[in-house]
Amino acid sequence: MKRIIEVERLSKSFGKVKAVNDISFYVDEGALFSFLGTNGAGKSTTISILLTLLKQDQGGVVINGYTVGKQDQAIRQEIGVVFQENLLDPLLTVKENLAIRGSFYGMTRKERKVAITRVMDVVDIQSISNRPYGHLSGGQRRRVDIARALIHKPNILILDEPTTGLDPQSRKNIWATILQLQKETGMTVFLTTHYIEEAANSDYVVVMKEGSIVAKGTPEQLKNDYSTDLLTISTERADELRSLLMLNGLEFNEERSLFHIRLSHTTDAIPILAKFTSFISAFEVKKSSLDDVFIAINGKVVNQDDSIC
Repeated sequence: MKRIIEVERLSKSFGKVKAVNDISFYVDEGALFSFLGTNGAGKSTTISILLTLLKQDQGGVVINGYTVGKQDQAIRQEIGVVFQENLLDPLLTVKENLAIRGSFYGMTRKERKVAITRVMDVVDIQSISNRPYGHLSGGQRRRVDIARALIHKPNILILDEPTTGLDPQSRKNIWATILQLQKETGMTVFLTTHYIEEAANSDYVVVMKEGSIVAKGTPEQLKNDYSTDLLTISTERADELRSLLMLNGLEFNEERSLFHIRLSHTTDAIPILAKFTSFISAFEVKKSSLDDVFIAINGKVVNQDDSIC
């Protein structure tokens, strides 16, 4: 599979602060790639370099065959970006904002008209095309932001916290749009997010901490490497079950009448349940999640209060 983004030994410092410290990763063409980390991890600095907005100190970046620092104009044609902050004019209509954006890419009036119709169809905003951008809801504005990023048919869409500040239903709708867009066009989507569950949809995840990459892999690989499934048993015969678990060499944590047993694999619960059936009032097997991965890596869950740097 073709690598559409390649980052090799990238470093960037601001004074004595090493914002990005010798990181390497790649993104496959057509993938949904998530770039995660808590405040100060170095994600925004990395993205700024990818977008040719910031010059690296060391290392190299290649975007679809073009080298950052040498072919920056070509790279800007390859990428569409949705920033955290709204960039469009609140007084202009959706259609007027998109027309202005199209003019930045040297499109003729006819080309702009075709492009505007195309992107409005993609993100389903035809019904609000004549409304001022500033009068739209948060979810509607985000859809327009995505349309703006797609106006020049980029091969890569970078989404920097695309659902920050949106209500749950709007977040769900935006993600339905993003996933449909990727499926229908094969576009590469590069995501930063502090909503961990959004990264679960990814083909590949890179986790940053204090300027370095501390983990990378598919969501399933990360869950296998950094967390475990959990079997919880409820019992009315705690003393007997405790003794038997210890006798069988099973490690557990006890909380009142609940026994928590960590599992290497979900199926490891089956022989335990079979062996101690008579002592079990109820049980639950909880699969590990990316929340558990972040707790293991960072000692906390990344959430909406963690800003991106």
